[in-house]
Amino acid sequence: MSNIRAGYRYATAVIGVAGETKSIDTVHADFQAIDTLIRGSAEFRAFLKSPVVNAEKKKKIFTEIFARKVSELTMKFIILLASNGREDVLPEIIRQYSRLRDERMGILDVKLEAVVPLTKTQEQEITGRLEKTSKKKVRLTTVLNPSLKGGFTVQAEDRVWDASVRHELAALRERLVRGSG
Repeated sequence: MSNIRAGYRYATAVIGVAGETKSIDTVHADFQAIDTLIRGSAEFRAFLKSPVVNAEKKKKIFTEIFARKVSELTMKFIILLASNGREDVLPEIIRQYSRLRDERMGILDVKLEAVVPLTKTQEQEITGRLEKTSKKKVRLTTVLNPSLKGGFTVQAEDRVWDASVRHELAALRERLVRGSG
C-alpha cells in the first residue's frame, strides 16, 4: 500500500477517534509539534525509516521523546504505528490529518501568487470574494512570483484562476497565431 493511501487511512481513523473524544485540535497541535521535529531533524527522519531499529526499541524511544509532551491519544497512536511497523508513514499521516481537519472545519487553503506584495485591503477583498464563492473560511498564503509580469494567480484545491499578465500575453499570442486576433 502506498504511503499516501496508508496515511489517509490512518489519518481518517485517528480523526474519527479524536472527533469522538473532542480532541481534534489537541491532536492537531501534537501533530504540528511532531511535524516540526520531523522537518528539523534528519536523524529523526532516518530513525522513522530505519528497518534496523525494532518495534520495541522504537516504542521505547517514542515514549522517551513524547511522554508528557503530547496527548494520551496521540501517544497511543504513535505507539500503534510503531507496533504495526508504519512509523515511516507518520509525515503523510500528519499531512492528511491536517487536510481532513480543515475539511471538517470548512477551511480552504488558497495560494495566491503575485509580482508585488498585496495590500491588506487587496488581500481582504480577495479573501472575501473567495469565501463568498466557496462558502468556506479561506486561509490565504501569498507568494511573490516575478515571472508573472503583473497581475496574480489564485490556486484553491485543484482550481486555478489566472489573472496574470503572463497569461493574458500567452492568450493574445495564441489568438494572433490562429489568426483570429
